[in-house]
Amino acid sequence: MTSAIVVGSGPNGLAAAVHLARAGVEVTVLEAAPEIGGGVRSAEMIVPGLVHDQCSAVHPIAAASPFLRSLDLARLGLRWRAPIVDCAHPLDDGSAGLLYQSIDDTAAGLDGDAAHRTAGRSGASCARKAGRLSGDGARWHRLFTSLTSDFDRLFADISRPLLEVPRAPVLTARFGMAALTPAAVVGRLWRGEAARALWAGVAAHTFWRLDHPMTSAVGLMILAAGHTHGWVVAEGGSQAIADALAADLAAHGGRTETGVRVGSAAELPPADLLLLDVSPSAAADILGKRLPPRVARAYRRYRHGPGAFKVDFAIEGDVPWRAPGVADAGTVHLGGDAAEVMAGELATHRGHMPERPFVLVGQQYRADPGRSVGNIHPLWTYAHVPHGYDGDATEAIIAQIERFAPGFRDQVVGMAVRSTTEMSVYNPNYIGGDILSGESSPLQLLFRPRVARDPYFTGVPGTYLCSASTPPGAGAHGLCGANAATRALAAYNPPSRRPAEP
Repeated sequence: MTSAIVVGSGPNGLAAAVHLARAGVEVTVLEAAPEIGGGVRSAEMIVPGLVHDQCSAVHPIAAASPFLRSLDLARLGLRWRAPIVDCAHPLDDGSAGLLYQSIDDTAAGLDGDAAHRTAGRSGASCARKAGRLSGDGARWHRLFTSLTSDFDRLFADISRPLLEVPRAPVLTARFGMAALTPAAVVGRLWRGEAARALWAGVAAHTFWRLDHPMTSAVGLMILAAGHTHGWVVAEGGSQAIADALAADLAAHGGRTETGVRVGSAAELPPADLLLLDVSPSAAADILGKRLPPRVARAYRRYRHGPGAFKVDFAIEGDVPWRAPGVADAGTVHLGGDAAEVMAGELATHRGHMPERPFVLVGQQYRADPGRSVGNIHPLWTYAHVPHGYDGDATEAIIAQIERFAPGFRDQVVGMAVRSTTEMSVYNPNYIGGDILSGESSPLQLLFRPRVARDPYFTGVPGTYLCSASTPPGAGAHGLCGANAATRALAAYNPPSRRPAEP
């Protein structure tokens, strides 16, 4: 029987293990931490019973993942929950750009038509409303209708390595042309500050200066996925994603071992396949001299981007947001207008800590009330900071929330802080606090972790890299692991070696 070892139990390691186990491979997952999950772990913190996501929290890309959707993980307890408003971007004048799953509702709001923001209207009504849109709403509607008209087929293509032939070339080419454009240029589509800021905040998820090529790619993908599947959260915490994958793995004969740190491949028992859910530099350390020199050089040169400084709060009551609609949002972006967001991302990219950093706030309890304890709620936040930032951004985060929600300080019951250094201890793949597992420079967005037809193959027979440092990159979608496992299976058992069918 074919055997495999997977090092690392993040969503990609578990996805790789599940894919292999479902193909009849005997799989063992080794995890250094005391619990599985990597970037999708959740835990009770600050107040007993209060559930906090420790890193990844909102999952439009995971909900869109063709691999996760193929597993029907709902039968194993994974349930997506959606807020009323997917994302909000408040402004200093008391207004806000509001993102809904519905393109029509989002566009109507950007046109200032509050009367059309309720969900559940008929298709005919939506069509009539779309016909009445003008200005920013019409432009938003036009762009994202084109990207979501067949999003699941598009996503199946863009979640694979660049050098593979697309199955939907027209869709992929249309997305590629927009994705190549700097986010700052795409932002000029809109005239009003609400639309521009809403776009800039989502584009800032790329953790890169927004005036460079390819910086629209991540924002367009997140928005198109969200308009198709919603900015959902996992009921009970993101840990539910890992738990469901682990349950599926066990159901197919695989097993996991926690508290096992792998420093060298020589420490591992014999196996036909080895998949590494680790950073490229860690893979180079584990494989040592087995790694071909050219691959070793590429892994050592792999670059990591800016960091995340995370603060979890326990708060009494809801955040007193000044702008209407923000209280209903699952995610809130704090960065002022588009120009301020871009200036902050540029400073962070250059290694300078902005006075007002871009801050993400997660109100997951709005969609999943079971995470709260009575009137005490978990509030998830992090700020974009320079790579390896060794200062304390706690006050900067609180100040940004206070800016748009005066009185927030008085609601704080407790907090837990995790610096960039502590982020890399929590998950060794987050080097310097880089939760994307690699900088989003154009080259690394297109070719990560190195330029190769098969970016998962390490050059060591039977050994593959399957972390978020491989295509399609960060997220709880599991596709890096599933893609790597697909290639491992094809190489180990090519058609020429398979027994003839009867």
